This record gives sequence, C-alpha cells and structure tokens, in this order.
Amino acid sequence: MSAQPRTILPGATLGVLGGGQLGRMFVHAAQAMGYFTAVLDPDPESPAGRVAHHHIRAAYDDPDGLRQLAGLCAAVTTEFENVPAVALAALAGQCTVSPAARAVAVAQDRAQEKAHFDACGVPCAPYAVIASAGDLAALPPDLLPGILKTARMGYDGKGQARVATADELAAAWESVGRVPCVLEKMLPLRLECSVIVARGADGTTVHLPAQRNLHRDGILAVTEVYEQNMPPALVQQAVEASISIASGLDYVGVLCVEFFVLQDGSLVVNEIAPRPHNSGHYSQNACDVSQFELQVRTLAGLPLVQPRQHSAAVMLNLLGDLWFAQGDTAQTPPWAAVLRLPGTHLHLYGKTLAKHGRKMGHLNITAPTAEAARATALQAAALLDIAAF
Repeated sequence: MSAQPRTILPGATLGVLGGGQLGRMFVHAAQAMGYFTAVLDPDPESPAGRVAHHHIRAAYDDPDGLRQLAGLCAAVTTEFENVPAVALAALAGQCTVSPAARAVAVAQDRAQEKAHFDACGVPCAPYAVIASAGDLAALPPDLLPGILKTARMGYDGKGQARVATADELAAAWESVGRVPCVLEKMLPLRLECSVIVARGADGTTVHLPAQRNLHRDGILAVTEVYEQNMPPALVQQAVEASISIASGLDYVGVLCVEFFVLQDGSLVVNEIAPRPHNSGHYSQNACDVSQFELQVRTLAGLPLVQPRQHSAAVMLNLLGDLWFAQGDTAQTPPWAAVLRLPGTHLHLYGKTLAKHGRKMGHLNITAPTAEAARATALQAAALLDIAAF
C-alpha cells in the first residue's frame, strides 16, 4: 500500500491533459467542489478549454506548455489514454499526477495490457503478439478467425480488422503498415459489460455498479445499469477482477475495465481505459457520487466513499449522426420532445460541428424501476431515430 497522500483542498487548481468531453465533465465536477481548473489542449475550441479557468493552448508534449500547467496546478490528471506517457512523467517531477505515467503506458499498448491481465490472473481472449514476419508465420492456426488490433492508438473500433484466414491476416497486417499488433481469437459473445473503479493513493478502492453495454460499429451506444442487469455472481466476478487489475498497477485515479461475457456465461477482460468512461456517464444522474467526482477525489487525495445508485438508469450515446437524421443538412435534434419525457437528463459537450460518428453528448434516463427506465429510453430513442435495443 502506498504512503498516505497529500490532501489538496478546494481553492487549489487542478489540471487535466486533454480538452475533450471527459475533460469538460471533470472540470465541471472540480469547479462544483470549489477548485480552480486548468486544461492543456492545442484546440482553441476544445470543450474543456471553453469552461476551464485556464486554457493552455499547446501540444501535449510541449515543454513550455507542460511547465505552465505544472506552475498553475497542485495536481494534474488526464482525460484520454493516448496522451504521451512521457508528458505525465515530466509533470510528475513538478506536481501530483494521477494516474501515473507507468499505468497509462500499460493501457496505451495492447501487448503490455494483455501481459498485465495474465499477471493478475484475469482471463482474456487467447491472443498472440505480432511484431515481425516471423511472429506472423509462427501463429497458431486456432487463433483464427480473430480480430487484429494495432498495439497502440486504437479506440472506438479504430485500428481493428476481423480476419478469418491466414491470407486475410497477412493482408490486414500489411494494411496497417506492419506495426506491432495483437491478434485476438474471436469468441462467441453474449454481452458486454464494464466496471469503473476509483483507487486512492492509500490503496482505498471503491467502484460503481457493473454496467451492461451495447456497442454499434465499435462505438458504445447504450448502457443499462440497474439491479439484475446481469447475474449477481457475474457482477461480483467483474468487480473483483477490476479491483485486481487496478491494484496490480498500483493505480491512482478512475479506471474503467471492459469485459466480454461469453455464450457459456464465462467472463473475459477486453481492455482498460485509464480515465472516466462513456459507460459511466449515467452516474451523473443515477448515483450520489459520479465518476467525475471520484476522479476529483482521487486526484486531490480526498476520502473515497462507496457510491450509491439511487435510480435505475439507461444512457444513450448521442452521435453526430442524429443531426443528419432528416438529410444531408445538419438540423438540431428534437430536444424539447425528448425532455418532455420523465427522468431525462441531456448532456451536450459544447462541440460546434456535428459529424457522423462524433460523440456530441449523451442522454441519461433515470427512473424508480428498470422497466420504467427502459420504456422511457426506448421512447427517447424513437424520437431521436436511434435504433431500438
């Protein structure tokens, strides 16, 4: 267990590397608790930069920008896993940083990530690392059909290809420029789920309820969280595995662990995200402590309490496609009609341009029962032209 952390009280400045929607919601949570905020992001119109007290417009590895951020902040976190780990390491010499560079580096590389799962004794899909033509030639044939994933820089289904034969695998590896990859055996899936844990520097760990997820085209579409959304034994297994993965990294911060549930009911880990996660957005309206408040608490060394879910919840991801439901010209979706439905909570990210596949916001639906939450969510989906689930 790590040493007792220094507590950073409200009135100090907390920083975040990355100016997207996760950074924006972290900034809102920090400001609600009385902190000043700073964002480092090169985009002058970044969603988080628009609402922070300070916006440093610099690249994530810019030495001057990092020095300026460290000079302003008592502590710094990150909102996405592809921020250079070296930037986090540089900041750590000047202020508190969580999660640590070494933990983020594991999440940035699928090969390291798989090795960590193995070390923690958490099962994942059978896999092989492909870093050379020799690795490709030596692959066991029973890994096919499989999914080829670039070892680095993949998210929301990017950098992935399904391959059924050795020829398809060779072509797919060629198409990504022969960069290091991981080939995962395709398994018969029943459903997908995730667990968000928050771990303090003193080793205290709490978690949100397990989330049942539906992805479409590699992007999260729907999250459902309520009692009996999955078998209790499976939920317990996922929670214990997530805590083991976080502890094995000596992780400090909010970590999302994504799982596959197979047709036979067994559980395998898919990947980790060293930050708050799309599947945890429901916690803003359905829990007494959101994932973003947990991020503030872990960063500032404040006490961690086990979050309590007070309402059944469904989260609908709002992609830019909704703005083009009526044709090629972008039109504002029917928010007024959606917000007439009971228990609907609209969160838009302040992005000025809608694009197909771009995450523009999310809709949280809360209700006293799972049945009511689902019924309202399906009504909202119909109004927004989102496919039923």
